[in-house]
Amino acid sequence: MKHLKVSEKTALITGAASGIGYQLTQIFARHSYNLVLVDNNEEKLNEIINEFPQKFGIFVKIFAKDLSIPTFPEEIFTELQQASIKIDVLINNAGFSIYRVFNETDLTIELKMLQLNIGSLTHLTKLLLKDMIEQNYGKILNVASSAAFQPGPLMAVYFAIKAYVLSFSEAIANELEGTGVSMTVLCPGPPASEFQRTAAMKDSKIARIKRMMETETVARIGYQGLMTNQTVIVPGMRNKILTESVRFTPRNLVTKIVRSMHELKKNR
Repeated sequence: MKHLKVSEKTALITGAASGIGYQLTQIFARHSYNLVLVDNNEEKLNEIINEFPQKFGIFVKIFAKDLSIPTFPEEIFTELQQASIKIDVLINNAGFSIYRVFNETDLTIELKMLQLNIGSLTHLTKLLLKDMIEQNYGKILNVASSAAFQPGPLMAVYFAIKAYVLSFSEAIANELEGTGVSMTVLCPGPPASEFQRTAAMKDSKIARIKRMMETETVARIGYQGLMTNQTVIVPGMRNKILTESVRFTPRNLVTKIVRSMHELKKNR
């Protein structure tokens, strides 16, 4: 296995096997970053580790772990320390959602979702941030969503989670001013990916919107914003307008509109 070179930088990416995470994995590889990849899809991770080192001339380390298990961030961090692998860029991308009225959803799944989308994101940030500050360099990208800007009936926990990610990221970005470390939060609209199928919402009105932004485009915009130290990135003019308009619309009306968009599309 190829060893890390002192002059090279390393990016840790969670949720690296599909969607925005996989697209970011490719972008960082093309820019000669070594990769530490975390995902519960071991088969896809093995495909990456068999292809990327030779294709891009980089080091790749994989962790086939489910970050909804609370102990895994610490286990990953410990193994990285033992291998003397320093992380320069952290991408907290892993996440999933469920789709249904809250009264009918499975609490066990929601608690796993909270641990993955909030607990592990916060834990990994806490573990890696100290070394970044000590070396006066580091970048963190948290993947939130345009959902972060309003409540989301039928996906109530997911929308609340993304609101946490946005608020947390903006606050830490302020704390990091002058340290050489930056915090960025990416807030895309619904991407054209497997996310809707995972959330069982493929037949909702919002999942049928035409011209959804491709995950490759979202990842590219996120990477550019991260490298230029932007704090909040909302890809696409339409999404920017929608997130800004929420600020000037009565809260109860916003909630009703979001509910309407998430309801199943009726067949005519």
